[in-house]
Amino acid sequence: MGNSILYRMPSGIPGDVTRRSHATTEAVMLGATPFASFGIFGKVVSGKLVPIGAGDTAADVYGLLVRAYPTQSSSNAQGAAVPPTSGVADVLRRGYMTVTNNAGTAALNGVVYVRVANAAAGKPIGGIEAVADSTNTIAITGARFMSEADAQGNVEIAFNI
Repeated sequence: MGNSILYRMPSGIPGDVTRRSHATTEAVMLGATPFASFGIFGKVVSGKLVPIGAGDTAADVYGLLVRAYPTQSSSNAQGAAVPPTSGVADVLRRGYMTVTNNAGTAALNGVVYVRVANAAAGKPIGGIEAVADSTNTIAITGARFMSEADAQGNVEIAFNI
């Protein structure tokens, strides 16, 4: 069967809040710049949430874009839903979330980095990484990996805990 789990359960779906009793989320308006995926860091510009990008610092980080439930449809594979481009969304200000690690090896208490320059294959601007890449990434203050990533690169992080 194609749905067998042979070795390890998946870590989760990117953008999913994993420990809701320890989470603080807020409703925010989305800005004109669309998010590439759920579970990436954003900043507030003119009162609206937009993705972290070139030239940003850890001080600019406001929170993580939360995957609203349900966002999946029969035409989207699990975890493949695209965030809305306007309207209201939730942002995780404090808590635990599943994210996708795009580079490096995530480990318990490891530093979380975000790519802010020089996008590459599999390393988008705003993407989360477990290894510093010169001036292309910034370390996120108060964010830590909670374990190693699963086979798809999904891993839980703690933010502002």
